[in-house]
Amino acid sequence: MFLGTYTPRLDEKGRLILPAKYRDELSYGLVLTRGQERCIYVFSQREFEKQHEQLAQASLTSRRARDYSRVFLSGASDEVPDKQGRVTIPQVLRTYGGLDREVTVIGAGNRIEIWDTTAWQQYLDEQEEVFSDTDED
Repeated sequence: MFLGTYTPRLDEKGRLILPAKYRDELSYGLVLTRGQERCIYVFSQREFEKQHEQLAQASLTSRRARDYSRVFLSGASDEVPDKQGRVTIPQVLRTYGGLDREVTVIGAGNRIEIWDTTAWQQYLDEQEEVFSDTDED
């Protein structure tokens, strides 16, 4: 399970050093793709295969399922971290996520999310009140 918040920086080649805590799980390969709220999702190879299986079970007659699958899979890029734990984020995904140098990496259970630091802080500020107001309902 991926947990925590980290603030690495992208280098000039668009590479990210993965937090040490995540490297073992991702050392044999990972998949980066478009996430919701303009972040980048990072899945282990195994978890991405599970996500793909779920998408494949959706009916081809469902326009929403087709649309989601197209966006999700067309932005996917499989990568293998180098010996220093760096992974290159493709330009198309950096553009999608508005990523520059300052990024925030969060653990989100079965995946990692990579956010532009400013966008993450805005999102967190907006959601903290909703989080505080959440009750058993």
